[in-house]
Amino acid sequence: MDKIVSFSLTDYPVRLYIAFSTDTVGKMHKLHGTTPNAAAMAGRTITATALMGSMLKNDTDVLTVTINCSGEIQRVVATAGNSGKVKCDILNPQTNVYHKAPGKLDVAAVVGEGTLTVVKDLGMKNPYVGQVDLVSGEIAQDFTYYFAVSEQTPSAVSLGVYVGKDLNIISAGGFILQLMPGCEEEVIDILEGNIAKVPTISEMLTSGYDEYKIADTVFGDLKYHMLSEMPLEYYCDCNEEKIEKMLIALGKDELNDIISEGKDTEIVCHFCNTKYTVTTDRMKEILEAAL
Repeated sequence: MDKIVSFSLTDYPVRLYIAFSTDTVGKMHKLHGTTPNAAAMAGRTITATALMGSMLKNDTDVLTVTINCSGEIQRVVATAGNSGKVKCDILNPQTNVYHKAPGKLDVAAVVGEGTLTVVKDLGMKNPYVGQVDLVSGEIAQDFTYYFAVSEQTPSAVSLGVYVGKDLNIISAGGFILQLMPGCEEEVIDILEGNIAKVPTISEMLTSGYDEYKIADTVFGDLKYHMLSEMPLEYYCDCNEEKIEKMLIALGKDELNDIISEGKDTEIVCHFCNTKYTVTTDRMKEILEAAL
């Protein structure tokens, strides 16, 4: 079962968030029909989004990550709260396959140049919005840059998706290590040295590392303790009621245009590809509700 686990150093203000997201990315892969490079790119993105969502304080807080880019995948939008539920929309899940080396996907090849935007709806009058240019297209480095520039939080981000020869997701996961204000330089030096020697997250997952072994690898001899653990899953909360509210928001003129066509309307959720059919009679009822 997928999960997100968080740890803290016992004596210093340092947090480590770890995600095991193999099933989550696997479900995304099946729902969107992603080719390997798209699966790796979007899988890394939703893993990072889920990790960031777990950092939110309130149940009603929502975080949305959007990557707009010049590469073949064009756009990925992922959203999560602090409950371990994440979903995404991929504009072009059918990218070509590119490799850096035999068996190693070139994720940046389908990304290109672009921006990473994070919107946090924390229930205040205006949401927090942070945006940075993509620095590599490998996603982990882009999130590292985002934390440094937009949130002024020194972080190390590692993300990985391993796609097997049968095109199934073998493993997926990631971690975010964050240094909070007041962290001593000596501790920072130790952590930087540890991170420089840490295997990739894909290597750790395929080698069977659990959360404690990952934490041991990142923290080394520094004492730490667990803060929290939550389940992680790909989950879309669309339903007929929400679809109808979306139709009401279109306004009476557009609804009248739809009704005048005299045909049932099919609406597809971009996050899970569930199809909803709204009959003409039901559309008339929705129009009356909109008046």
